[in-house]
Amino acid sequence: MIKKIFRFIFKTILWCFIISIVVVILFRWIPVPITPLMVIRSVQQKVDGKDIVLKHDWVSIDDISKNLQLAVICSEDQNFLNHHGFDMKAIEKAMEHNKKSKRTRGASTISQQTAKNVFLWPHRSWFRKGLEVYFTFLIELVWPKERIMEVYLNSIEMGNGIYGAEAASQHWFRKPASKLTSYQAAAIAAILPNPRKLRANPQSAYIQRRQAWTVRQMGFFGTLDYDK
Repeated sequence: MIKKIFRFIFKTILWCFIISIVVVILFRWIPVPITPLMVIRSVQQKVDGKDIVLKHDWVSIDDISKNLQLAVICSEDQNFLNHHGFDMKAIEKAMEHNKKSKRTRGASTISQQTAKNVFLWPHRSWFRKGLEVYFTFLIELVWPKERIMEVYLNSIEMGNGIYGAEAASQHWFRKPASKLTSYQAAAIAAILPNPRKLRANPQSAYIQRRQAWTVRQMGFFGTLDYDK
């Protein structure tokens, strides 16, 4: 009986491992239709008696302004093009900061956020963090950086019920994502830490400060080149 249980557990883990690899390989080329977070938010809206809002329009990275791509790198993960999924220096700095301050600081890279958004759920736990590490390693192994950015910008939450660059651009600025200016892109990037409470337009003084800082960082960063 014990052998059967362990055999069942082993086969289950093996199949989960195989399926995860197949899904990651498939998403290397095909659009991600929906994410666990989209489903969770929709269920929460239904339970709360609210209208379900889910705006999500997948577009190619060629149809997303380079301004937005650069803005999220400068605001979220300036070492994105150089690391392999994990920014160890940022992790060390966050750990030192968290020892001294009650306000915790994260160090999740764009790759980690993509892994979490596409494959996992938002609630924190050591188990989920372990899976996040696994999927981050997997997508960094299978996907090029440009594809990670494409999936990230098409799946991330950018407003209440707003997911992805195209839906966010239409919602906040009434224009396609390909037409975003540097300041509009920086405003969207500025709300990513708390997209359900912060607004990209009209902007509060706090968002304006973050926007101005991001635009300056974009100038320092220079041209975005995924192949370098």
